[in-house]
This record gives sequence, C-alpha cells and structure tokens, in this order.
Amino acid sequence: MLTSLSTNELIPVDHPIRKIRVVVDAVLAELDPVFDAMYATGGRRSVPPEQLLKATVLMAMYSIRSERAFCERLNYDLLFKWFLDLRIDEAAFDASTFSKNRQRLLDHEVADEFFEAVVRLAKLRRYMSSEHFSVDGTLLKAWASHKSFKPKDGPPSDPPAGRNTEVQWHGEKRRNDTHASTTDPEARLYRKSANTAATLCYSGHLLMENRSALIVDAELTIADGYAERTTALAMLGRLPKRARRRTVAADKAYDTKGFVADARELGFTPHVAQNTKVSAIDGRTTRHAGHQVSQRIRKRIEEPFGWTKTIAGGRQLRYRGRDRNRAWFKITTAVYNLIRITALDTQQAIT
Repeated sequence: MLTSLSTNELIPVDHPIRKIRVVVDAVLAELDPVFDAMYATGGRRSVPPEQLLKATVLMAMYSIRSERAFCERLNYDLLFKWFLDLRIDEAAFDASTFSKNRQRLLDHEVADEFFEAVVRLAKLRRYMSSEHFSVDGTLLKAWASHKSFKPKDGPPSDPPAGRNTEVQWHGEKRRNDTHASTTDPEARLYRKSANTAATLCYSGHLLMENRSALIVDAELTIADGYAERTTALAMLGRLPKRARRRTVAADKAYDTKGFVADARELGFTPHVAQNTKVSAIDGRTTRHAGHQVSQRIRKRIEEPFGWTKTIAGGRQLRYRGRDRNRAWFKITTAVYNLIRITALDTQQAIT
C-alpha cells in the first residue's frame, strides 16, 4: 500500500520537541561557516555534521546510553528521523560514523562553537544576566575501573585469567603520582570528601547566571583538590570585561583567601558560603542582602548537574580521554540550555 505520509505529519503539532528543533536549527545555521571548513567540496557523500550534532542532542534528551543504541533506534523511531530530516524509508547511518568523525569535530572545536552559539542565542533573547553568577563543580566517573589503576613503573602484569578476576589491594598505597589507569590514563583517583570512596574520575565545572539559571560556561578538567577554584577563576576571566562590579556565588569549598582575592581582582564580589571556623570574607560582604540572595539562587546550579548525570547519562562518562569527554560535556550542557530556552520562550508567550 502506497502512502504519502511524511514524518512531519506524524509528529503532534503541540509536541515540545518541535520548539526545541526550531532553536537547534537556528544554532546550527549559525555554524555553517565552521561546517564548510571541515569538509572538502568534492568527494564521496558524507553524513552531514548537523545530523551528528542533532543525534547527540537526542541522545542527551532521551537518555540513550550509546551511539550504537541510538543508531538502532533511529531505524524505527519516526520522531528521531523527523528531527534529523530523514525520510521514513531512509536507513540510519552506521554507529561507526560517530567514531570516524569525532576527531574532525574535535580538531575544529565544534563542541565549543555549538555551546557558544547557544549562549549567544540566549543573550539575544535577553534571558541571561551579565552581573550575577554562580559557580560549582562535581565529579564525573571515568570509563575505567579500579583494576586498571596500576603502577606506572611496575613490570607488566600477567593477562587476567577471566573477565572479572579478584584483585587484592589491602596494604598497598595507590597514588596518582605512582599509579595510572591503563584504560584511561588521564583519569585520576579522587574523592569529593573524607566520607566518600575514591573513584577514577574527571571534574566537571559550570558557571551559571542567576537570572534564568542558564549555563554561561562549562569545562571538564583533570580531578584534583584545586580544580574547582582554578577552573572557576578561568571561566570568570573569560567573561567580557565590565566597569561595573559583579557577583559570583559559591559554596564553602571556594571560601579560601586565594580564590576570594583573585575573584576580587577580576572584578567580582565573592558571595561564597562562609566556613564555620575561618572564613576569607567578613561582615563587609555578608551584611548585604545580596549575599543572602546569591546563596539562595546558587543552589539552582545543582539542577543542570543533576540533569547531566541522570537524564543525559553522565554519572559515568562514556569516552576515554579528557578531550572526548570535554566535548561531550560541552554539548550536553548546551542541550540543557536549549531546553531552558524553549521553556522560557513558552513562558514569555503565555505572559
């Protein structure tokens, strides 16, 4: 039986994905010069980079764990085909397409360009504040196990007898300066506090503006005890310079003399939570009502962290190496911004 139906006719008119696609298409249209520089004018036909980025957006929104699982679902999910501008009878591309194009996307910093284009779109719609910010960091588990954390200078170990052999580390000192993961050498053994177990992980950082809780900057770094404060200052330093003084809210981990002094030098008043024993800020900062407001709003930065770890599947990263995981983290936080922008558009249309 012949039919003239298209995927566009099968998607409900009031489906939220329609609004998200409009915003995504506007962002990708801005990146056309970047895509043109990535590919040759002649040669064999390739999968458009727009489709790969749209696929990454869908994977984050629909909690799809792997690229292979996405390509399998793309064969029968009409909503996915509509989002990627594919015909109903058009076959899905192979999962190896992601691997073959990943280095090209990394070389041209497409993840950074995509994130910055989303931020520019939010600024054009006047959803972002340029005066009040919040910063925080979290640990993201690396795609590596404790068994892969072996001495750097030790003799090569015998191949395992089975898939999940038992290993005894009792009494052995395992440190990042003497050990490294054979699966992901850039992952570091680190723990958030004395009450948690150490895991091989990376450190994810977000800079949020306080008006609409949109992400202004995102970064993924090697995990250590100084990564949160060092990266926070780097992200603040990347913001456009302003004559007027601005504020940055943070938790107790940022209440150090070094961070407070450096933040003030960058033109930011540090609205950090005070440590109970010794604090780097005093009543000259905390007596103002703005400090309490910043401390109340800064807790919203946990929302994108929670969304990234649960919905987007970032509690354990899916790639090996910092560069690949950083690109994934940037695109995923950009997807969070896209969802927030469409929600703000709807809210404005109602009011």
